[in-house]
Amino acid sequence: MTTASKITLVRVLMIPLYMALMYLSDGKSGLWLWLALGVFIAASLTDFVDGQIARKCNQVSDFGKFLDPLADKLLVIAAMCMLCQWDVMPAWALMIVLTREFAVTGLRLIAVGKHKVIAAGWSGKVKTACTMVGLCVMMAIPGIPVVNWVVIGIILVTTVYSGVEYFIQNWQCLW
Repeated sequence: MTTASKITLVRVLMIPLYMALMYLSDGKSGLWLWLALGVFIAASLTDFVDGQIARKCNQVSDFGKFLDPLADKLLVIAAMCMLCQWDVMPAWALMIVLTREFAVTGLRLIAVGKHKVIAAGWSGKVKTACTMVGLCVMMAIPGIPVVNWVVIGIILVTTVYSGVEYFIQNWQCLW
């Protein structure tokens, strides 16, 4: 297993710790929430680090290509589920994000069956960055509805845009 994949695996293993800290915080500002935010930020930063290491050290692997986006999705969905549970994020917004993720994953699976690899696009990377930063903002300054709605709006716009872009650029895989 490459160093890059080990870092990605650490991100996955940080998710239960993040979830436990979020539960302890009970959605209220305080030490547990700040600790959870710190774990979320650290986990999010590993996304950047593992990618840099994989490219610079020639450690790009099939396992890493599978695990890295999965780790991103699991981390983001864990955070969004907690925010839904505390009525900070509406479930319909989470459903839009999940729908995009399943649709793009399905498109990638169809493409693989046709011996084509759909690499992560720029808009998908922007979506991931906006989502991770936005979720950090929602955790760092909880209880301000206008901030939450702006963040949710940014997450949804980047999510839908990148999903549509994946399908427009790869529609030929569907036929």
